This record gives sequence, C-alpha cells and structure tokens, in this order.
Amino acid sequence: MDIEQKQAEVINHFVKQASTLQVSLLTPLIVEATAHPSLFAFSEILAVPSVAELEGTENSRYLDVLRLFAYGTWTDYKNNAGRLPELIPDQVLKLKQLTVLTFAETNKVLPYDQLMQELDVTNVRELEDFLINECMYAGIVRGKLDQLRRCFEVQFAAGRDLRPGQLGNMLQTLSNWLATSEDLLVSIQEKIKWADTTSELDKQHRKDVEDRVEEVKKSLSLKADIDFRSNDEIYFQPGGVMDYEDRSRSKRRRHPRS
Repeated sequence: MDIEQKQAEVINHFVKQASTLQVSLLTPLIVEATAHPSLFAFSEILAVPSVAELEGTENSRYLDVLRLFAYGTWTDYKNNAGRLPELIPDQVLKLKQLTVLTFAETNKVLPYDQLMQELDVTNVRELEDFLINECMYAGIVRGKLDQLRRCFEVQFAAGRDLRPGQLGNMLQTLSNWLATSEDLLVSIQEKIKWADTTSELDKQHRKDVEDRVEEVKKSLSLKADIDFRSNDEIYFQPGGVMDYEDRSRSKRRRHPRS
C-alpha cells in the first residue's frame, strides 16, 4: 500500500471519530492524530464541525496544535510553546518531519546547516540518520545525501496542507504556468513550421542541383558522342588511304633515282 492510500485511510478514520465525539472529548483524539506515524495531512480533521467548535473553549489550544501540525514547523512551536500544550515525543518527531517537508516543497537543495538549525540537530551524522530513517524510509521524501557539499538534494516531497488563502496563490501560479506553457507551445509550433519550410526549400534546392548535374552529364555525353563521330569520319573515310598512296606513287615516278 502506497503512502497516499494509507494516509487516506487514516484520515478517514480520524474524521469519522471526530464527527461522532463531543467537543470535550476531542483532545485525546487530536493528540493521537498528530502523533500517528502515517498521518501528514490534517485539513480534513480541521474541517470537521465539532473540531472547529473548540475555538474559544478551554481546550482551544489543542485546536492551535492541530493547526500547527497542518501548517507550521518545529520553529513555530518553539516560538509559541508558552501557549501550547507540551508535545509528546511522537508529536515532536512528526513536527520535525513536517518541517523537512515544508522546506522540501520550495527548495530542491537543503543545506545541512539550515536543517540542523531548524531541527535542533547537533551534528551531521544525527541529521543524516533522521533524513534516512524518519523521512526517506517513511516515504515522505526522496533524495540524495551529499556529504561533500553538505546538503540534501530533494527529488520528491509529499505535499502539506494548504494554508488559508494559499489556494488562491496556487491557482494564480497554475494560471501563470498555463499561460507560459501556451506561449511556449506557440513558439514550438512556429519553430516546427520554420523547420518544415526550410526542409522543403532544402529538398527543392537539392533537386535543382541534381537536375542541373544531370543536364551537364547529358551535355557532356552528347558532346563526346559528336566528337567521336567526327573522328570516325576523318580517319575512316572510304578511299582516303588509297588516295594518299596513289599520290605517293605518282611523286616517285616523277623523280626517279639517279
């Protein structure tokens, strides 16, 4: 079972649970959901009406925890730890995994120094173990560890929940991408048309050259045939040799030897 299918089943489980529980009983469910090893998306749980009713209650800080896991990072938790419940170890691990996803969404090269600072990791070995065992083996990211350049090269990263208002920005980004793609398609089509035209011109030019060569060949062949026939007429004219001999004999009769 791939990560998307497994996560969908886990989300469906928690959504059903949250839909049937009273508001006062949602706190343990939120802790369980944010600590679950296969759950990395929380917007569906946030959308459950009973969960939204936590706002303004004595347990509203657990709603803030759920929002933190949907959109925030480990640094966000540290900056707001005073007004949030203390996280259990599995929640800490999950939030650090989500932090890696946040950076991997927008950057294809993650410097080790930046990750160590954001994750409160003290050395490269600990960081690489975390990336391998808790991120790549979990299936949320794929990439290459580059020890020489001290960075993680991202090849794939699972998406996080969209922040409120982020959908509009994403739609605008997709719209811009579509417009750019259409312009690129027009440019490609024009280049193809130009290439086709150039190819036809080349073919026509090649044909003209070949035709000209054939004409020259025929002209040379005809000239050679005419020259050959002319030589035949000169050297093989009937009686020509006899006339020359007759004239020679006549000259000898006129000038006898002494």
